[in-house]
Amino acid sequence: MSKRDVDRRAGHIWHDGRLAPWREVQVHVLSHSLHYGSAVFEGERVYGGRVFKLSAHTERLIASAAHIGIACPFDKAALEAATCAVVAANAISDGYVRPLCWLGDEVTSLAGIRCPVHVAIAAWEWPHAFGSAALADGIRLMVSPWRRPPPQSAPHQAKAAGLYLLGMMSRRAAEARGYDDALMLDYRGLVAEATGANLFMVRGGTVVTPVADCILAGITRETVLHLARTLGYAVEEQHVTVEQLRGADEVFLTGTAYEITPVRSIGDSTYRVGAVTRALIGAFGQLVRPRHADGASRSQAQDERQAKAPASGGCG
Repeated sequence: MSKRDVDRRAGHIWHDGRLAPWREVQVHVLSHSLHYGSAVFEGERVYGGRVFKLSAHTERLIASAAHIGIACPFDKAALEAATCAVVAANAISDGYVRPLCWLGDEVTSLAGIRCPVHVAIAAWEWPHAFGSAALADGIRLMVSPWRRPPPQSAPHQAKAAGLYLLGMMSRRAAEARGYDDALMLDYRGLVAEATGANLFMVRGGTVVTPVADCILAGITRETVLHLARTLGYAVEEQHVTVEQLRGADEVFLTGTAYEITPVRSIGDSTYRVGAVTRALIGAFGQLVRPRHADGASRSQAQDERQAKAPASGGCG
């Protein structure tokens, strides 16, 4: 999204049950979620006018709200229809969708029991998070001084706004030092994830990702695990030490915004953008932009049968 005049853009946002002009959707400064982080959200990619894995994202939005004690006022079918309506209304071919569920402004008590629950869905054109050069060369990470909390201290299954504060602080610190992103360790000192993306490493041809016991197990993460197995790679979900990560052959990040982004360095450790990473990038591209041999796009149903991955969903 352009940094210029975000509140004055043309287009439409779905807000509490209706499509409204982008410029008219407003939130009061005393909204509970602005003060206490009591919101949940999703990030969804649009490829060729179709939302990738819309069903899985919508289910997670509703589940995330329940995890933090919020009852989403719209069901899955209504939210999926609203998402497709927003994509169509804004003529998004390749872009990003941001659903958000938050508590309003009637009371400002910490519990927010009587606060109304609002939902909005916006969409905009957005290319790769780090630019096309990142796919070829990879990005640079520093190790964040902040750590992910234990599962007893935070509902890591929820994609909750308040849980992203540590990621925001880590990313700002990384960018201030000339890095692209930050690697976060967990409360035990084990490798966790980047600030907004899951991490994978390749060691001796085996694709490894940290156990998601104190991080959000991303939808793109699950997709990449499936693709790696389909391509014949050995796959392991295990606890990863910093020393093991230093000895990796390849490292990459996954997420809706990141898609599959290679990592060329973490601190003083350097990595190549190797064959496994490139193969997975290619397979992911074929999944989200499926083509016939003659170059024509396949239908959604054909795509889902080919991928055999759960909860693909989408508009179109």
